[in-house]
Amino acid sequence: MSTADSFPGDGSLSSDELARYIEITDGITKPWLLTQLRLKKLQERRFSLSPEAYEQELADLHQDLMNLGEWWVGQEDQVF
Repeated sequence: MSTADSFPGDGSLSSDELARYIEITDGITKPWLLTQLRLKKLQERRFSLSPEAYEQELADLHQDLMNLGEWWVGQEDQVF
């Protein structure tokens, strides 16, 4: 499946494919896509981490996502 045939949020992309998608769509300025890339990379490393390390990294990622807040409110047309 090519990057163009996949939606980045459907779980079918590898972290490399997601990174390419972010690059070609100028998504580097979209913090939710960078968070999604971090999550994908964490998923790919999950079984090489201890349960505690995985849980901590997931909690850190979750906190970073929550820190984004509702930044999109009022600019939905420009950012989505």
